[in-house]
Amino acid sequence: MKKTLFAFLLLVLAVALPIHSYAKVGVGIGTGMIVVDDKLKSGTIYTLPSLTIANTGDVTSDYTVSVAYHTDQPELMPEKDWFKFSPETFTLEPGETKVVDVKLNLPLRTEPGSYFAYLEGSPIVVREEGKSSVGIAAAAKLYFEIIPSNIFEAMYFKVVSFFKVYAPWPQRVAIAIGVVAVALVLKKFLNIDISLKKKDKKQDE
Repeated sequence: MKKTLFAFLLLVLAVALPIHSYAKVGVGIGTGMIVVDDKLKSGTIYTLPSLTIANTGDVTSDYTVSVAYHTDQPELMPEKDWFKFSPETFTLEPGETKVVDVKLNLPLRTEPGSYFAYLEGSPIVVREEGKSSVGIAAAAKLYFEIIPSNIFEAMYFKVVSFFKVYAPWPQRVAIAIGVVAVALVLKKFLNIDISLKKKDKKQDE
């Protein structure tokens, strides 16, 4: 009798209490790492390998693609506006995938060196208050190297890197040389001016 009553109470609780189901939002990316073997040059637009973004969750979600970096990475960080994703935002059904084209547009004056960045695919989560935020992310590692376009650009960035590495001493030396140069020029013009005045004075006599 007690077992029957206990089973009946469990049945009543199961019917009375609401059943909660939790929607799972997920993301996957088909490419783990992109290594560009060719040496890239500034002022050029490159087409990178495409990214395949997948909805690994069980609900329809909006997704976006963006650029991220590793904290204290030894490589240079490419600017986010160098990249163009097509499409940049899109909607995926559960289990659906989207191929995103990636272009890299290097400015005319780009610092040579080794670069690294994450190309991330993330679901866009809409909160109750109407604000949207980027949730979890799946990322592909991107490595590429930029070389100088010509000898003049190489010399320019060599000087820039020298000043950057040994700062502030190169700046101080440059300022000191500039001050000395200005002083010498002023002294030269002052001597010429004084000589001309003396010459004119003798002629008047």
